[in-house]
Amino acid sequence: MKTSLKMVLAAVLSIIVLASGLAFAAAAMNGAGSTFAYPIYSAWAYAYNRSTGVQLNYQSIGSGGGQQQIINRTVDFGASDEPLKPEKLKRDRLLQFPAVMGGVVIVVNMPGMRPGALKLDPNTLCAIFLGNIKFWDDTRITSLNRGMNLPHRPITVVHRSEGSGTTAIFTTYLSEVCRDWKTRVGSGNAVNWPVGIGGKGSEGVSNYVKRTSYSIGYVEFAYALQNRMTYTLLKNAAGNFVAPTFATFKEAAATANFDPRKDFYLWMVNAPGRNAWPIAGATFILLSKEQPAANKKVARFFDWAFKNGDRTAENLAYVPLPASLKEKIRGYWKKEGVY
Repeated sequence: MKTSLKMVLAAVLSIIVLASGLAFAAAAMNGAGSTFAYPIYSAWAYAYNRSTGVQLNYQSIGSGGGQQQIINRTVDFGASDEPLKPEKLKRDRLLQFPAVMGGVVIVVNMPGMRPGALKLDPNTLCAIFLGNIKFWDDTRITSLNRGMNLPHRPITVVHRSEGSGTTAIFTTYLSEVCRDWKTRVGSGNAVNWPVGIGGKGSEGVSNYVKRTSYSIGYVEFAYALQNRMTYTLLKNAAGNFVAPTFATFKEAAATANFDPRKDFYLWMVNAPGRNAWPIAGATFILLSKEQPAANKKVARFFDWAFKNGDRTAENLAYVPLPASLKEKIRGYWKKEGVY
């Protein structure tokens, strides 16, 4: 009798454990894409799991990979620093909204140089990445940095090797400010780079620049800070040399007009503000219209992050969305039946 009771209790317990495991698996979310967003999504996911018990698994594979995985319906959401045009979203039956803002920073490895010491303008930056400026003591660079003893050393350009929303932001900026770049290279999450070596992910670019003296590359602000990289000043649309800071990113964001009727499609490059950082951007979440249950889970996660995650975002060098934009996103979710 006692043995029989033990067997029944063991069976019941195993069923409860199995049911709990299935419920947990059902509650878990899977996302993939933007390396720019990886640090903040990981931090939010950890805090959300502690608060709700729901797990988010996120793969930092680049924006191009995130777009492809949500198009293939192999994840609950894709993450992309490149906003997709409304016509592409319609064709692939996707929804899109911004999650957080940041900026792309120009970083260099110049022995002995402190962050913010080197000045660049759009034409000079363009010429470097086109391969037209080959040495650091080129007069086009020294004329912007009078009194600085720049060495006659070849410039090693470092860029992303895979499809990347960071690349899309950077090349969109170059296409807007430099006619030669627009006609010769163009913009997108992957381009045919005229010169340089490729690193996979922001981590790869950061590592290459840190290991290669007299190199230059582009990474998200968060990676530049976390890796203590030497960033440059950059001349903005108002004609001022500005540093990448929360204040300059927020000034760029202040002029952004995200429209939910266009699925929030917007580039934030070369903003007109007096002290706006010129290579700013948002990172976006992509949802499949055919996955309403998954979409509700994803919306609950980001709604929680919008309410509880701003301080964490700032601690990791991201710019939280303005309250008014968060409300626009909630309205968009309601309209699309995911909130």
